[in-house]
Amino acid sequence: MENRENKIEAITDIPFELDMEDLLEKIHVETGSSDAEEFEALVQKVRKRGRPKVVYKESFIQSKDEKTVTIDNVTFTSRTLRMNLEKVERVFPYVATCGREVDEIRFPEGELLKAFWLDTIKETLLDFGCQYLDGHLNHKYMLAKISSMSPGSGDTIIWPIEQQKELFSLFGNVEDLIGVSLTDSCLMIPIKSVSGIRFPTEIDFRSCQVCHREKCPSRSAPFDKELWESIQLDKELEA
Repeated sequence: MENRENKIEAITDIPFELDMEDLLEKIHVETGSSDAEEFEALVQKVRKRGRPKVVYKESFIQSKDEKTVTIDNVTFTSRTLRMNLEKVERVFPYVATCGREVDEIRFPEGELLKAFWLDTIKETLLDFGCQYLDGHLNHKYMLAKISSMSPGSGDTIIWPIEQQKELFSLFGNVEDLIGVSLTDSCLMIPIKSVSGIRFPTEIDFRSCQVCHREKCPSRSAPFDKELWESIQLDKELEA
């Protein structure tokens, strides 16, 4: 579904594969065990119901100042985002999700292990959604390399999670488009969802590079002290 006027595209039929061997390794369950049999039954259920989705739009930067960027009449405040978009004019705001269909699978109270298993599968579906989006953008817009930033990812001062509201406002009703809603505290439902701005770049950037949470299970890049020190001007500006 594509809205040509607003350049919004919701992709709701994303193919995915669930590799049992890989998933069993992630949840630390031995192949052939009784837990493996129960997990496989859950995987089969997700294969039938799972529908990862993404919505994105092609947008253009209207203005920039020292620590803000205005996109489609919405202003975002983050010096790190501003720095990353220094030489960029076109960006791709997006929301990706594992999908409400699999998020609605429930277990009896107390079955925490199965809930953990399902969370692992949801993360895999979300990864497929994000990978599909990158491939789609590369093909449609001929982008050689893409980086991304997300509100709330990394240390608090990098890009406050409260700016999820501004990001969602770029799309109108995201829940109608792909089933993702935003709580009063700016958390997304389904929880295994991610939002942000993807942008063409020659230098790879990940919010993990400016995040001090060493034991974060979602860490995808090591902390970069030099990069962190380069954005400390934020604190001076807010003082």
